Amino acid sequence: MTGGRGIEGSQRPGGPARHTPVLLPEVLAALRPMPGERHIDCTFGAGGYARAMLEAGAHVLALDRDPAAIAGGQSLKQLYVDRLTLAQTRFGELADVAEAHGFSPADGVVFDLGVSSMQLDEGTRGFSFMRDGPLDMRMSGEGLSAADVVNGYEQDAIANILFQFGEERRSRAIAREIVKARSEKPFETTAELAAVCARVLGQKPGDKHPATRTFQALRLHVNDELGEIERGLAAAEAILKPGGRLGVVTFHSLEDRIVKQFLAERSGKAPGPSRHAPAASRPAPTFKLLARKPVEPSEAEVAANPRARSARLRAAERL
Repeated sequence: MTGGRGIEGSQRPGGPARHTPVLLPEVLAALRPMPGERHIDCTFGAGGYARAMLEAGAHVLALDRDPAAIAGGQSLKQLYVDRLTLAQTRFGELADVAEAHGFSPADGVVFDLGVSSMQLDEGTRGFSFMRDGPLDMRMSGEGLSAADVVNGYEQDAIANILFQFGEERRSRAIAREIVKARSEKPFETTAELAAVCARVLGQKPGDKHPATRTFQALRLHVNDELGEIERGLAAAEAILKPGGRLGVVTFHSLEDRIVKQFLAERSGKAPGPSRHAPAASRPAPTFKLLARKPVEPSEAEVAANPRARSARLRAAERL
């Protein structure tokens, strides 16, 4: 998504301009959209990548699981009636949706992972520990909410979520305090949960907000984001034509690890078996890496949009 995704709390006072596409020139250089080509923006958001690809003359299928993003894209749809298709769906449904709309095989696929500025900046969506609102965090507005998790899960299950998806070292202490607090009053708002994190962890000047990892973990769990990334990458591999390009922008280590491992395996760059193990034939590579290392934002971009600070772009060409 191009809505200025990134880590909450990384913006400076006053914040950056909203919905700034992260690494936009680098993404366009990787995908090289051309007139008449078919490109898929898997995280439409505010439409920054999709608009740039449309301006390059490409036909664009734009996906987003957030109904608010699809509704917000109608004005762009009016400008590009014949070349922009919007679809509310998850990454895992990419192959079926692309086939249904005539975008398989595709010339390019881009993912901009994580939560968007629109979701963070709208307190009523419940993603933000900096803006009080209902403890929700559902990107699609459907299914299990973050409140359901903290109010209904066992203490060990909560601790495991915080450790696995937030890499929170004090996950058990936070989970214990959550269970204690909910026995007195169920959690309803983001401020209530953020206060528990602050009470357990404290905060020193200049440190990340103590709720950062907890909120990340609950968001990833509620939306099954890591599972959707794995399914989306496999779908992109299936629908890209030979010579088609894949670009993925990540914002934290859990996302980036999945993308890095996927591209390493598909490009034949993954570590081989031990020399003591029996020889095994590897499948033929399906991708060629466009760069050995991920592309990072320039100092100028980070200064203009601090939420881009942790962004990484990995790109590859389908063989």
